[in-house]
Order: sequence, then C-alpha cells, then structure tokens
Amino acid sequence: MSDQHSLPRLLVLASTYPRWAGDHEPGFVHELSSRLVNDFNVTVLCPHAHGAKTREKLCGVDVVRFRYAPGWLERLVNNGGILANLRRHRWLALLLPSFFLAQLVYTFAFLLRHKPAVIHAHWILPQAFIAVLANCLSRRSTPILVTSHGADLFALNGNLMRRIKTWTLSHCMHASVVSHAMLEPLHALGMPKERTTVAPMGVDMDRFCTSASTERARYELLFVGRLVEKKGFRYLLDALPYIIEKYPKAILTVVGFGPELAERQAQAARLGLQDHVHFAGACAQSDLPAYYRRATMLVAPFVQAATGDREGLGLVSVEALACGCPVVTTRIDAIKEVFNGKWPPYLAEPSNPRSLADQIIRVLDQPMEASTWAGQQLHSLQQQFHWSSVALGYIRLLTVMNTRAA
Repeated sequence: MSDQHSLPRLLVLASTYPRWAGDHEPGFVHELSSRLVNDFNVTVLCPHAHGAKTREKLCGVDVVRFRYAPGWLERLVNNGGILANLRRHRWLALLLPSFFLAQLVYTFAFLLRHKPAVIHAHWILPQAFIAVLANCLSRRSTPILVTSHGADLFALNGNLMRRIKTWTLSHCMHASVVSHAMLEPLHALGMPKERTTVAPMGVDMDRFCTSASTERARYELLFVGRLVEKKGFRYLLDALPYIIEKYPKAILTVVGFGPELAERQAQAARLGLQDHVHFAGACAQSDLPAYYRRATMLVAPFVQAATGDREGLGLVSVEALACGCPVVTTRIDAIKEVFNGKWPPYLAEPSNPRSLADQIIRVLDQPMEASTWAGQQLHSLQQQFHWSSVALGYIRLLTVMNTRAA
C-alpha cells in the first residue's frame, strides 16, 4: 500500500454514491474510486442522506458528504436518482438551489485547502459544472475529467441546458463516456474527439461468477434495476400474460426500488399477476449473484424515457452473463457495447410487450441453448469489464492529465 500523503490528490465529485458499506444504491463511483487509492489520495465529495455519516473512510477512500437540507428532507438523490425523483415529486425542485450551492461551497473550499492534482467529476450536470465554477472562483486551473453515465447527456436538452453543458465541457481537460453510443451526442456539444475516451464502469468478476452449487430455475424471469421509466419495467409486466399463457409456471422476481414501485405494484395487481410477480425490494451488491445464478434469464427491457434519457451502458447484463445467466434485452444502441458492437440474439423491440414476450418464450423453449450462449460471452466480458482493466484505464488517463498540468 502506498503512502497516501505522498500520492497526488484526486477529488471525485458525485451525486449517486453508497450511503454506507453494503448499501443497495448504485456503487460504481465508489467501486472505481476504491481501485484508485494505490495511485491517488482519493476524496469523494457527495450528498448526505439520512442515516449516513458526514465523513468516513470506505475502502481507502475519504468520503465527505455535504448537507443540503435537514436530514428528513435530503431525498433528492436516493431511490431513483435526481431526474426520476424530480419527475415523481415536483416539490423536490425546491432543494436544487441548496444542493447546488452546498456542493459548490464544499468543492471551492476543498480546492483552496487541499489543492488537488485532478478532479474527476461524474456527470456533466451538476458535478462537472460545479467543478468548473469552483476552479473559476478559486482562480485555479485544476484539470477536470468528466465522466458521463447517460442521463446527464441524453436528457436536459433544452436550449439553456445545452449551452451550460457545452460551456462546461469546454473547460474540462478530458471527457469519458461509458459506451460508444454516447460519443455522437457528446461531440454534438462541442467536445473534441481527441479529448474524449470511451471508458465503461466495471463489474466485480470475482463476485459475479458461476457457481456449480446453484441449480438454475426452469421458469424464473429476473428483473434487476431502479424502477424508473428508462428501465422499461412496465412493458415486462405487460408482456407477462402472454408468457403465462404458454408457460403457466412462469414467475418474475423483481430486485429493485425507485419512484415507480407503487405504480408497478398496482399494475401487477390490475393484470392479475399477484401469484406470478415477487417484488423482492432493494438488494445489496453482495447478494445479487445468487439471484443471477438461480434465474432462468435476466430481462432488461430498456426504453427511451419521455425526457430523452436512456441507458448509457446497462451493466446488469454484464453481471448476469458473468454468472452464466442468459439475457433478454431491447434494441437500444448502448446494448451493443456489451457484445462487441453486435446485437445479441435475444433482442426485443423497445416498448413492445409482445416482442418482449416472444424473446422470453424463445429462451423458455430452449433454455440450454440460451445458457450455452451466455457462457460463451464470459471471456470477452472479462477483458472489457473486469474492474482491474477498467481501473487501469482510468489510472492512466488521470495520471496523464496530472502530468500535463504539472
């Protein structure tokens, strides 16, 4: 382990971040940050949430959580993400000024006090925008790497928001996106190709792997993800009656949470699916492999949301395949990233329950063939998405940025 005090300091800005060890909130920012600690002295600045510590050390990462409202009101970020939560509860927009100002003040103070070598801002808005403003206010020129994960790039496309994103990117030294499908909209905002890298988040292949001791179910469909519009879960529920008509024993396990939960539970009841759908709720990352190893298939019915938001990569497919679980998904560009630029065989049309049902039935008709295909993907997935490879790419990029700025 390197002496942290002798390493260049890296400030990571994020909105989505685990509230504590083992949290069910998406942990990709923490997973990456924790793999940078041998090369950087890493501090993550992220929003506070009820029950979380304002400061702690997780896996070698100094985590600082800024307060932006009284504890019971800090509901802007978790259980769905900022955009989904705002759509569900419009009053949460009242928290945006304090959220923005608090992160700006904390970032500004950190720049003055600790003088980081590099800033890694996850999401263009608001994190990279805040980083640029803090640089200007502190009269520093700390190099900024911005990583877009999808929502910040595909949504928020009004004239003002596009201008802000363009201005923000012009002040960032480099930008990374998690799939090739995101390159065109990023370049349309004026980010030069030579300052752009495709660098996905990773999957812990040591945790997500096959197990000879787990027998795969014959009729169990699995959905994993936030219950928000772009995940397309409503269309999976609409598809289920078609599937049950041919396979009456089919069941659907739902591992997820989010602002659509009550609405989707009501939809399942309205369709008479109570005996076929099990809402398992939120799940820690450590518990997910057991679901993938048992399920007949994962269904990832991604769609484009009304806001324009859509999946940037869809790592649940990688997690499932790493566990030997076949995947049925939909025809959105980011999906090809998982399969070396090619469409996978079990592919439905987005927002089309009948098409989705047809592909699910294909797997149920020939489960061994689907399992064989899933197993054939493992080598390629390990090369592309294993966290050791992903982290190494980010270490090299951040090191080059630090060297250029020195």
